[in-house]
Amino acid sequence: MRKKNWIRLLVLLVIPGMLFTVSCRKKTPAPSAPEPAIVEEAPMIDTSAEDEARARAQALEEERLAEEAARGSFVSEKVYFEFDSSVIDAAAQSILRSKAEWLQNNREATIIIEGHCDERGTNDYNLALGDRRANSVKTYLADLGIAPSRMTTISYGEERLADPTDHSKNRRAQFVIE
Repeated sequence: MRKKNWIRLLVLLVIPGMLFTVSCRKKTPAPSAPEPAIVEEAPMIDTSAEDEARARAQALEEERLAEEAARGSFVSEKVYFEFDSSVIDAAAQSILRSKAEWLQNNREATIIIEGHCDERGTNDYNLALGDRRANSVKTYLADLGIAPSRMTTISYGEERLADPTDHSKNRRAQFVIE
């Protein structure tokens, strides 16, 4: 029985002693002199490459805006005709030469040429006259080197008046870029 008491005593003293030594907080060592920091230099950014990229982007944006302006000019500029005529006069020829130049510079573009008339005359007559006007413009552009396959014609006759009070503004051919 004495042996058991000794073992109990030993267990009671040894186990708390072990727990005390294991669970005690360790002291942190005093800070030593700081090591010199290694400074990594940031890679040098080639600002000339950035500037070049910005300049290129700006040039592309300016080119896109100029192209939009040219497209707008192409569409907004109309060819006008005399009363009951599909003959292309000198003013119309000048306009069509600039349109042909634009089409040659934009080879992927296809267009619709719309023929229009004023409201005088019958519907059938005006549809036929609008068709003659659109085809007259198409033939002139083809003579300037534009492939006929890039041009489609349609006649609206008197259906789409530009100005109901001014007959001269209604006798026209106008353009749509497809």
